[in-house]
Amino acid sequence: MTSTLRQIPGYVVGTWDIDASHSTVGFSVRHMMVSKVRGYFREFSGELVTAEDPSQSSVTATIDMDSIDTRQEQRDAHIRSADFFDVGNHTVMTFRSTAVVAKGEDWAVEGDLTIKGITKPVTLALELNGFGPDAYGGTRAGFSAKTEISRKEYGVDIDMPMDGGGVVVGDKVTVELEIEAVLRTA
Repeated sequence: MTSTLRQIPGYVVGTWDIDASHSTVGFSVRHMMVSKVRGYFREFSGELVTAEDPSQSSVTATIDMDSIDTRQEQRDAHIRSADFFDVGNHTVMTFRSTAVVAKGEDWAVEGDLTIKGITKPVTLALELNGFGPDAYGGTRAGFSAKTEISRKEYGVDIDMPMDGGGVVVGDKVTVELEIEAVLRTA
C-alpha cells in the first residue's frame, strides 16, 4: 500500500457508476449584475475508475443538455435554444479526465469539457467525501468538485446588455458537483 493510499481513509479500488438519484450537477451564474441564478441538470451518467495509485484514476461523464432546470420553465426553454446551448444540435455535454493530481491534502481532476462541440481543458477542485458500505450490501463513494468556466469560450456567447451598463447573464459560470457513486460488483 502506498503512502498516498494511507492518506485516503477507506479507499477502494474499482469501477464506479454515478448514482444520479443521489448526485447533483449544478451551476450558478451572475444575473442582472445583482444576484446569481442557480440551476442543475436532472439527467446525467458517468463512470469513475479508482486505481491502485489514485493519480491513475479516471472519470467520464455525460450530461443531457435538455434536462436543464433553473426552476423557471420560460428561462429553461430559452437556455435550450440556439441563443445558449442549442440543444437541437448539441444534446450532451461531456467530461473526460486527463489527470488526477494530489495537491497537498487536496486533489484536482484535470480534464476536457465539451459543450456545444467545443472542448476546453478544465480543472476541478476535488474533495473526497468518503468510501463505505451502503444499506444494500454494496459500496459507495462520495465526491464534491468545483470549477469555474467562461460560457463564451464554449460558444454560449449571447450578449444581453442592460440599460445603464452590465449584462443580464454573466460570463463566468461556477460548476458544482456532488457525486455519489456505486462500486460495480462484476
